[in-house]
Amino acid sequence: MSANIETRLRGPGAYALAREVLETMEGHQVWPTPVNFELWTHFVAEPDSDLGREITRLISVGEAFTDHLADELAAAYLPKAKLTEQIRDAGDALSKELISVSRAIESAQKSSEAYGQTLASASGALIAGPEPQELKAMVDTLASATKRVQRENKSLEKRLAESTTEVARLREHLEQVRRDATTDGLTQLANRKAFDEELERACVEADSDGHSLALAVIDIDHFKNFNDTWGHQTGDQVIRYVASVIGRVGAPPRFAARYGGEEFALIFPRESAETATLVLEEIREEVSSRILKRRSTNDDLGAVTVSAGLAQMRRGESAHSLMERSDAALYASKRSGRNLVTNAEAVADAA
Repeated sequence: MSANIETRLRGPGAYALAREVLETMEGHQVWPTPVNFELWTHFVAEPDSDLGREITRLISVGEAFTDHLADELAAAYLPKAKLTEQIRDAGDALSKELISVSRAIESAQKSSEAYGQTLASASGALIAGPEPQELKAMVDTLASATKRVQRENKSLEKRLAESTTEVARLREHLEQVRRDATTDGLTQLANRKAFDEELERACVEADSDGHSLALAVIDIDHFKNFNDTWGHQTGDQVIRYVASVIGRVGAPPRFAARYGGEEFALIFPRESAETATLVLEEIREEVSSRILKRRSTNDDLGAVTVSAGLAQMRRGESAHSLMERSDAALYASKRSGRNLVTNAEAVADAA
């Protein structure tokens, strides 16, 4: 789903939107399958989108909304389905390329075997002491066979060079597809899936090597009120702004991600909680220091603030436990008045 719709489905109007989607589907006699629900959520939430206009057109011509039609719409308009199709297409192209190269190599091998047989035959004939006329014919045969093998080898070299270029192109395409699949469309930070995988990997590595690891969870304060006042498009603008600040300080080897809605996560490999706290304070101060303007009208939106919770990984601690402690620290920041950074150890001491 688009970032705007995902935000709405995690906000205060989520259930109202979901009910409207189901009522609309029921009114058009569409089964509430997962694919159908996602398609019709786009239709209800964004009727002027490409998918919304296409469903409007299908309704106007009385098209039956079958499973086959739903799959076609998903493949054409839903980002995840498009990525799956791109991966499949790239994989098919790579398979065809490898088959083609395999055939070229097989052909060259057969040609080399035939050439070897020709040489063996000539060698046997030479031992028998051929007549001059026979010797000339033998030389002509060897010359012809040599030229044929040379042509085959040049053709194979050219085909391998072309294949190397094509495989490199397909590899880059697959890498781009992989990046798309792990990137949040609104903020261009890593998405939730990529974050979960990276946190698990980072925790295993930290526990194995014995080095430090800190995790922060960051949330935009009072974002619901902001969204309700200015609308979701302006809300997306705020999310992008906060993400740009987090992304700048969260460059590798740190790992910044949009965790969901207006919430972000930041992994600090080989860094202490003290160092991470300084970085989070930098983020908090930079975000709150800027007066935002609405792009469409230039209205003054005021300043936004963020709260953060931070936890340092304990020896043998799981990714899930580390995330829970970071969340608890974030909630402590919220309860204490927001626009704060709280260390999970402080929460534990208070408890």
